Amino acid sequence: MGLFDRFKKKKERLQKKSERSAFPGKDLTLAQLKSAAEKDQGQGKVEPKAVKKVVKEDTKDAYRVLLKPLVTEKGTYLGAANKYLFAVSPKVNKIEIKKAIQAVYGVMPLKVNISNLSGKKIRLGRVQGVTKNKKKAIVTLKAGDKIQVYEGV
Repeated sequence: MGLFDRFKKKKERLQKKSERSAFPGKDLTLAQLKSAAEKDQGQGKVEPKAVKKVVKEDTKDAYRVLLKPLVTEKGTYLGAANKYLFAVSPKVNKIEIKKAIQAVYGVMPLKVNISNLSGKKIRLGRVQGVTKNKKKAIVTLKAGDKIQVYEGV
């Protein structure tokens, strides 16, 4: 009967854990918690604070979209107009860039402008080649929003 003993021991551990916790009844409503806190105020007990949940988005793919912020002279001038420059992957579109900015920086862009930069012809001696194509995004934010990408520059 070793299999059933495991379930029995697990149930006992859960009961001990709930007895040790501050709120043994897990399924109490907010009204019940407030009434219990009001009763305990006279006894010097601290009432529980409401925990605010912060929803974080998955930034795994966002860093594949946004390659790096571009710190250039033009970019600093655009910063005064609440616009920011980013080097982005050549395969992404405006919607994906918007989602990535929101996931990484927590602000929703008003507008995203994209410019494709074609690769330049280069030559090293007799060897000719072409640099790779790039894509640049200009992200416009609302008046109160800011992105801290130029910190320490």
